[in-house]
Amino acid sequence: MKNYKDVKSFEDLIDIEHGKIGTEGRNQFEEKSQMFIISEMLKEARKEANLTQEQLADKTGTKKSYISKLENGKGNVQLSTLIRIFEIGLNKRVGLTFI
Repeated sequence: MKNYKDVKSFEDLIDIEHGKIGTEGRNQFEEKSQMFIISEMLKEARKEANLTQEQLADKTGTKKSYISKLENGKGNVQLSTLIRIFEIGLNKRVGLTFI
């Protein structure tokens, strides 16, 4: 059983649940978290643009099944493809921040 008595922040909780930054468990958690965020942003932007998954796929040269996988956080996406989907398909600018 995990000990939560010393938890004082969300970061402390993440450390207990998934490990410290740099550990395998934490890396997997961070990767899944980022994919979830991207999938939700994609879904929201597509709906805002009043496009179906099929229409977005046609605009960006991908397949509906690929868009569906991305929106469900199941796909593996190349950065160039992600940029094409957002910028060409959804008319959104993409910016990256490394911290």
